[in-house]
Amino acid sequence: MEVFTLVLSSLISLISPVGLGVDTVAERAIRSQFKSVEQLQVRIDNAPSHQILRGKANRIRIAGRGLVPLQDVRLEALEVETDPINLNRRRLLQRRGKLQLEEPLQTGVRLVLKEDDIAQALKSPVVMQQLQKLVGSLGGLTRQSSATSKLVNPQVEFLDNQRIRVQAELQDADTANKLVIQVESGVEVVAGRRLRLINPTARLNGAAIPENFVKSIAESLTERYDLGQLEPSGVTARILRLELDSDQLELAVFIKAPAGLQI
Repeated sequence: MEVFTLVLSSLISLISPVGLGVDTVAERAIRSQFKSVEQLQVRIDNAPSHQILRGKANRIRIAGRGLVPLQDVRLEALEVETDPINLNRRRLLQRRGKLQLEEPLQTGVRLVLKEDDIAQALKSPVVMQQLQKLVGSLGGLTRQSSATSKLVNPQVEFLDNQRIRVQAELQDADTANKLVIQVESGVEVVAGRRLRLINPTARLNGAAIPENFVKSIAESLTERYDLGQLEPSGVTARILRLELDSDQLELAVFIKAPAGLQI
């Protein structure tokens, strides 16, 4: 949602330069939100052209490749396409506070992540911080691991049959001992709302981690990332496609936001 707020609010102040098209202004505004961009195309359908000044657009299409939003985090491809957009004109002109949808907004998003890019992202500070939270669950798993263990050297591999394998080392800050943890699981979409881990397994230094423990963690992750949690705010999000092949992950999502929603 932030992308569309950025595009429409930026146009009010940036559309004045002679010869500078709406699409170009929007592209520059979006590029500024990324550390680097290899390719980016933005198309705003806004006939008649003056309606963009009222916070309206018939459709916005964004197609980018090689986008880097955060250090060590790279998106191979990102495509966004909206239905008509109608924002509150008064707030758009004032450019303060949150913008409000005057009509429902439907958006399709397609995201492609390369295996190598995911492996690199796992080492980024932001992602490592999130992964580290899971390490606490392993603290009492064996006498060798402890609450002071830190996750280092994460790796990822895409397998056949929609399965993925993640491996990392647990390094004890007190003893400098290292344990190798390996997790493998299939992934499927449930009711378009959440991702479920299928037949997950985990090994610590080659020894199988108890199945009940692994299943409990997997179920917890499934519930935590349920898109149904957005519905109380009126937002509907559905996963339309999830596909893993030998070197990339492709995800397609549909999002519908209600009129009156502030973004």
